[in-house]
Amino acid sequence: MTKKRILLLILTTLFLSVHSFSQQKKLNQLPSFDKYELHWGFYLGFNSSNYKLSYQKSDFQNTSIQIDSKIGFNIGLIADMKIDNHFNLRLEPGLISNANTINFIDGSGNDVFGSFTSTNIESTYLHIPLLLKYSALRLNNVKPYLIGGLSYDYNFSSNQESDEDNSSGQFRTKSFNFMYEVGFGFDIYFHYFKLSPSIRGQFAVTNELHRDKKSVGGSPWTDPIELMESRSVFIKLAFE
Repeated sequence: MTKKRILLLILTTLFLSVHSFSQQKKLNQLPSFDKYELHWGFYLGFNSSNYKLSYQKSDFQNTSIQIDSKIGFNIGLIADMKIDNHFNLRLEPGLISNANTINFIDGSGNDVFGSFTSTNIESTYLHIPLLLKYSALRLNNVKPYLIGGLSYDYNFSSNQESDEDNSSGQFRTKSFNFMYEVGFGFDIYFHYFKLSPSIRGQFAVTNELHRDKKSVGGSPWTDPIELMESRSVFIKLAFE
C-alpha cells in the first residue's frame, strides 16, 4: 500500500470518527426544568455604581464634581413564571449595597466649599425589579438569554429627611428611585440545579439629588447640578 493510500485511509478514518462523535447526543441535565410554570431561586453578585451628572447654569460655573466608585455587592431571591417557550416573567427582589466618594472641585480659587470638599455616600437599596426574559433555543446544557425591565429602589441609607445639608457637612440623596435594567447571560444546566451568570446594566430615570435649602448666595454643592442619576453594572450568579 502506497503512502498516499495510507494517508487517505487515516484521514477518512479520522473524519468518520469525528462525524460519528458529533452525532452522538450529549446527556441533557435537568431535561424537564423548562416545563415548570413556576420556579424559584436566589442570586448573588457584585456591582460597580457611579452617577451621571448633568450641569445647569448657576453662580458657580467654575465648580465641578468628581465621583470615585467602589465595588459593592448584591443578593436576592428569584420568582420565575413561564409565559411560553421563549419568554419568562421574573421578579428578583433583593438588597444592593455600594459606596461612592464625591469630591467637590473649586476652579474659581475663592474657596467656595470651605472645609467640606469631599464626602462618602454609602447606600443600601431594597431593589424590586420586574423583568422580562427572552431565551434562545437550548443547545445541550447551555441556553443564552436577554433580560430587561423596570425596578423600584428604596434607599435605606438616604438622609433625605435630615434638616442638615451640605453647609453642615451633609450631602443628601432621595429615598426612592426608579430604574430600567438590561442585560444578557447564559443558563447552564447541571445535575441538581441551573446556574445563570449574567451581566446587567442599571440606569436611573429619576433625579437622586436632594437639593440644599435655599440660602443667601446659594449652594455651591447642589446649585450647579441639574440631574444626578445612578449608573450601575452588575455581575450576577443566579442559582435556580
